Amino acid sequence: MEEIYNKINELAKEIVAVCTERGVKIATAESCTGGMISAAITSVSGSSAVIELGVCSYSNRIKSKLLDVSRETLDLCSEYSTHCAEEMARGVLELSGADFAVSTSGVAGPTGGSEENPVGTVYICVCDKSSASVKRYSFNDAPENGRELIRARATEQALLDLLDIIKNYKH
Repeated sequence: MEEIYNKINELAKEIVAVCTERGVKIATAESCTGGMISAAITSVSGSSAVIELGVCSYSNRIKSKLLDVSRETLDLCSEYSTHCAEEMARGVLELSGADFAVSTSGVAGPTGGSEENPVGTVYICVCDKSSASVKRYSFNDAPENGRELIRARATEQALLDLLDIIKNYKH
């Protein structure tokens, strides 16, 4: 686990450096990662210049009320869906006024999984004002490490996806 936490710290440092260099701001909307993404970024000196807002929207009520995730999405697709992850990211982008947003929603386990979304399934969205990239990941290949590993791997992947979008963004 130490190796993954070191990677998360390195990615967070790189995100702060790249955002500072480009003069862009970010926001996070986290469910299954429970604030790990924003915690990693805000642990870096200088992060206050780049992070606008971090929302830990664990409940569907908060996803709907604060991030404007539609009831239709939650009822028809569930919180474990590409639709929910995209609406979360777009919602926090709008709320914060940031240039980029990242969101996570999924099943960290050890309970709560289903056939469609087994434990370890995580949806990650990175968006800007004009586009969004949403992906479904499966982090359930190491069940012996359980919830902590799933959350850490989802955090690492979200940071990788965010960094990739920011680095490749053309104004």
